[in-house]
Amino acid sequence: MALSHRISEIVNSSEGRDHIIQELIRIAVEVASCDACLVYLSDPADGDVVIKASQLAHPDKIEYVRLKPGEGLTGWGAEHREIVPLSRDACSNSRFKQFALLLEEKFQALLSVPLISRGEVMGVLNVHHREPHEHTMDEIALITFVGQQMASAIALSQLAVENARLKAETQEIKRRLEERKVLERAKGVLQERFKLTEEQAYVRLRNESRRSRRPIRELAEAVLLVEGMAPLK
Repeated sequence: MALSHRISEIVNSSEGRDHIIQELIRIAVEVASCDACLVYLSDPADGDVVIKASQLAHPDKIEYVRLKPGEGLTGWGAEHREIVPLSRDACSNSRFKQFALLLEEKFQALLSVPLISRGEVMGVLNVHHREPHEHTMDEIALITFVGQQMASAIALSQLAVENARLKAETQEIKRRLEERKVLERAKGVLQERFKLTEEQAYVRLRNESRRSRRPIRELAEAVLLVEGMAPLK
């Protein structure tokens, strides 16, 4: 219960995704008594899994090591959504893929757990042991639970990013619509006052904008103010 409470506090904190992942890595290391723990996250662009975090110092390796779906033990586990427990000679497995940047070939045991949230693979959590290590059912269950919580945190973070993007897009659309309304009203004023066509009125505003290096909306609002018409808010 104490471990579950700690994990819940971490996942439900106001900290960012990377901080939460790092804290959950610490718990995974504690639970598994492992020598290394790596977190790969899925790249939405191509489906690759890419190293994003580790309890080891890998500043030059983060985001440089990536695996295609099905590639290596990690990529295979992600593609098939299966836990991969190997107690010894992990680097001798036919699916093992070696990277010069990493020291995984020096670890005997591997437990690879896919990070899945609502049916979507968020990434993979790997724990390594230098010496042969038999993974108990309790250990696998605990690491799987940590992985589930990590996947939920990642999914929530992605949702927050997507919501922020949609909000920004909505605000930009609103800004453009308001700018267009102001511009249309200003063109109407110029057309009436100077007997211009709509295109001529626009060209006059555009040229003045270039000449004065002022935004065209600012000039359009100035035209409305001169006519005693309040610009749109």
